[in-house]
Amino acid sequence: MFDDTYHTLAAPSQGLYKEKGSKFLAFAFPVQSTDDIRNHLESLRKDYFDARHHCYAYILGPRKDAFRANDDGEPSGTGGRPIHGQLLSADLTDTLIVVVRYFGGILLGASGLANAYKTAARDAIDNATVVERTIDIRYRLLFEYPAMNDIMRILKEFDVKPENQKFDLDCSIEVAVRQSQSVRFYDAVASLRTARIDIL
Repeated sequence: MFDDTYHTLAAPSQGLYKEKGSKFLAFAFPVQSTDDIRNHLESLRKDYFDARHHCYAYILGPRKDAFRANDDGEPSGTGGRPIHGQLLSADLTDTLIVVVRYFGGILLGASGLANAYKTAARDAIDNATVVERTIDIRYRLLFEYPAMNDIMRILKEFDVKPENQKFDLDCSIEVAVRQSQSVRFYDAVASLRTARIDIL
């Protein structure tokens, strides 16, 4: 049985870390796309235009296959990578963390910087509500009206909620099915002679 769940944030959250006069403000966001990420970055750069650095990292997709870490002018590996490390250790995806740094006049050194970005990111995660979501496959079911009872029985059996329903002589319903149940669900619908199932 393969895992078909992942973790992300329920809502944005914030964190803070101070070290030798420098302030590290962390902002964590649930995101769906690189467009979301760009919008959040632009907004923070506008709101905190007087900050020295806006380091960030994100992970996208249930399989965590899209990710990036950006140091925004800090020494290589001291900003984005520690933030990315916190996303990984919290097992989060579809999440962006931006840490905005106000320089306090005292250099922290590479290890001090990395620790500051890591701690600020961790604080934002600790202040967030983490939720578990399922990886779903979307289908459109097309069937004749007499097959309605059979279709509804299958939906109930798999605990699937119908969406975008259209009932006529020819009916259609869209559904989202957990990936771990998708093969069995597909076979159950496909076994009905008067129904067709398409992957969306």
